Amino acid sequence: MFKRILIANRGEIACRIIKTARRMGIETVAVYSDVDKDALHVEMADTAVHIGPAPAAESYLVIEKIIAACRESGAEAVHPGYGFLSEREAFAVALEAAGIVFIGPNRGAIAAMGDKIESKKAAAAANVSTVPGFLGVIEDDAHAVKIAEEIGYPVMIKASAGGGGKGMRIAYDRSEVAEGFNRSKSEAKSAFGDDRVFIEKFIVDPRHVEIQVLGDKHGNVIHLGERECSIQRRNQKVVEEAPSPLLDAETRERMGAQAVALAKAVGYDSAGTVEFVAGQDKSFYFLEMNTRLQVEHPVTELITGVDLVEQMIRVAAGEPLALKQSDVTISGWAVESRVYAEDPSRNFLPSIGRIVRFRAPVERHGDHFDQITVRVDTGVYEGGEISLYYDPLIAKLITHAPTRAGAIDAQARALDGFYVEGIRHNIPFLSTLMQHERWRAGRLSTRFIAEEWPDGFHPLQAEGERAKIIAAVAAVMEFQTTERKRKISGQMKHPHVPGDRRRIVRVGKQEIELEVEREGSGIDVHFIENGKRGRKRYTESTWKPGDALWLGVIDDDPIAVQVHDIPNGHLMTHHGIEVKVYVYKPWEAFAIRLMPEKAKLDTGKKVLCPMPGLVLSVEVTPGQDIKAGETLAVIEAMKMENVLRAERDGTVAKVHAKKGDSLPVDAVILEFA
Repeated sequence: MFKRILIANRGEIACRIIKTARRMGIETVAVYSDVDKDALHVEMADTAVHIGPAPAAESYLVIEKIIAACRESGAEAVHPGYGFLSEREAFAVALEAAGIVFIGPNRGAIAAMGDKIESKKAAAAANVSTVPGFLGVIEDDAHAVKIAEEIGYPVMIKASAGGGGKGMRIAYDRSEVAEGFNRSKSEAKSAFGDDRVFIEKFIVDPRHVEIQVLGDKHGNVIHLGERECSIQRRNQKVVEEAPSPLLDAETRERMGAQAVALAKAVGYDSAGTVEFVAGQDKSFYFLEMNTRLQVEHPVTELITGVDLVEQMIRVAAGEPLALKQSDVTISGWAVESRVYAEDPSRNFLPSIGRIVRFRAPVERHGDHFDQITVRVDTGVYEGGEISLYYDPLIAKLITHAPTRAGAIDAQARALDGFYVEGIRHNIPFLSTLMQHERWRAGRLSTRFIAEEWPDGFHPLQAEGERAKIIAAVAAVMEFQTTERKRKISGQMKHPHVPGDRRRIVRVGKQEIELEVEREGSGIDVHFIENGKRGRKRYTESTWKPGDALWLGVIDDDPIAVQVHDIPNGHLMTHHGIEVKVYVYKPWEAFAIRLMPEKAKLDTGKKVLCPMPGLVLSVEVTPGQDIKAGETLAVIEAMKMENVLRAERDGTVAKVHAKKGDSLPVDAVILEFA
């Protein structure tokens, strides 16, 4: 077994690999760029080596620097994680030449499967069902249009060396093919250094189901069941689960057998994933094979009990698999949510900056009495920074329970306990999803998000029972804060005043009237209905003034509410609802109602930068007449190109940005007359 391994990656996956290596008694070496010198993976590793400037192309993607770091640190092997160099044949070749073990598949398997075009040819040769498409060289956008029309719309344009949704476009007509082809090539060149793309038929209303395979260097290959990854945005997975609610035992067996056959055909000898696009009728077609560890691998680990990172290390060290296919059992259900630094209310655009506060849910491991497991894989810390140079993943939240409904409920509760301040994040969206009827019923497709939120995501509103829960928590916090103030030495004793317990809680734009009073170790909340006391709710918690989370029970139901302080009130988050809440005494509420609301600034004629990013191009000039739908500018953020289009006809009055500018969010790009 290796004594020391280097992790050629950063963030969450580097931290996750370190945990397993530490458990196995293996020393770890981290590598880091300029902006990652204080990163969590650097702190966790036994030693760390600096490898260059912030851009990945000058640090994490430079093979020579990784090999030099191995020599400097004495690392015997390298685990690439996912992304960066994990699927580069050249990396495996260079490591082999340097006498360093690659903790991943052999170079032949990477060559056969790592290239999306070659992998489809290999799959067809292994009698794996494949999607109709064109795998040859595409000369230009006119050639792309011709191919698309021969295949039939809609089509998928994909980067051959791609992954993570980059270099991928869906096209429904000629114009979308032409533009999508050029954008895919540009993104692929920027992200992977390889601008080759291919085109294939896009399956309407598809589901994304993948099989986890595991092989060794002795010819043994098994599969560990499937994962459903249909909840996607911009072709990037957001929520994954295992097993899939679509498959039955027979379909699982057939899909697993095809995945194993493909892996054996290319001599696969590590952990890898064979991805399929599946129809709602349970038909399935080979999509691609990822010759690396997947982001979503924890859900498979929780339902099988197999540590995939450990298996990869043992296989790379030459050990045969300790498992046979008959040993693999699936127990319970697991759900994983990717917590991203992005703003759901701005069409999920990336958010960068410093993490002022960070509190992850408490991890727990199910036992005989409580079979709920909560796992958090993260690479960030309080005070750290989300950089524009890398993927905006904050953490992965994984829950496991005996049933799918139980895993979803556990996920919803854990998301309420996730506290992130300083940047925008997608927790409100993830929490809303966990309450969504269609998601809970398992009626999924890769267009789920686009279909359910066609006009963009809008958070749940604080209404009905949810509004009352938030109001009760806010009133209880105000009551406890007042109790604490009255205990300050030297304060005048406060006499009992009739009606002093009554409060008006403004939740968003609605008002909820209630009374609060101490009841032993807890606090009673009486809701006022028609001027009289109505339903009573008993609350109890460990919250104290200043805590970022209210954790407790309301009538024996466990409740978690996030609390962000704002002037004179709180921004509170619960079950996907994010709302401003103010607690007033009755006379204060009367006065507040008389105050006029501040008018909002009119920015209707300005095009604002929707995210922090780099201006790749400005396609218009002052005085130019523009039609709705025309491209105005292209902004790059987190290696993704975002096209800004005109929402209506107009004339450009001023252009404030130019190619190469680095803009903050809401910076003015141009103005219309």
